[in-house]
Amino acid sequence: MTVVRTPPPLPVRDRATAPERAPGALSPMLIRLAEERATGVLVREHGTLHLAEGRVVHAESPLAPGLDVLLTAHGTLDAAAWPWTEDMAAATHRLFTAGLLPRGALEVCRLGALYDAGYFALAPSSTPGRFRYGTPAAASPLRAVPVAALERETRRRRELLHRAWPDPATDEAPLIRADPVAPPPVTPRQRAVLRRVDGVRTAPEIARELGRPAFHTLVDVRRLAAAGLLVPGRTTTPAPPRLPPVTDPDIALLKRLRDALEAL
Repeated sequence: MTVVRTPPPLPVRDRATAPERAPGALSPMLIRLAEERATGVLVREHGTLHLAEGRVVHAESPLAPGLDVLLTAHGTLDAAAWPWTEDMAAATHRLFTAGLLPRGALEVCRLGALYDAGYFALAPSSTPGRFRYGTPAAASPLRAVPVAALERETRRRRELLHRAWPDPATDEAPLIRADPVAPPPVTPRQRAVLRRVDGVRTAPEIARELGRPAFHTLVDVRRLAAAGLLVPGRTTTPAPPRLPPVTDPDIALLKRLRDALEAL
């Protein structure tokens, strides 16, 4: 007889005590997974979090450049030396075992990429998250991040962006350069961002082109918006398809079909 093992159910949240256990939690589901010490992948609308025994070991988001981009864009690592694979966590492990970068440097870059993607993964979502249980991976030599630390850092980043410029429209919309009468001076980092503002690129796309963390680029973009040097463009949505006009033969056919159905 074959025994089929199913993953344990998620703990049921006690709504009366939830605020005391996780006040202001960005993802109550993630908090419960941490308490359960779950291993698997939490898929959310804007990113994915990989957990091992309730701690975050990897994060990825289409809005944040991956570790491969951050390491190879400025020559920190030769592109030919990157262990190209879709499994970014496995690639990071191979980088460490190959000794291509000092452990400290790799740890700093990897944590930066994790917090960068984690910020987007924990963004407000219009769809519920989904968790896929998985088998525990081999022990990683790199440090896992507690869920509480990721949530705390994400809140800090949200507050920093709000202080820089409270309108979040510049985070995802195509960006357009403005032309103030007396433009204020900008930093070299901000100038590099402005050079790529063309009415088409978004802040995450500019970050990928520059090989910089997406959150750092969001900070530059919001400060440029506060200085009046750029504004968010409108996101275009495709127009609904136009239906062909109804002709007299179509109306006659519909009447015949109606009469036939009534005669049944």
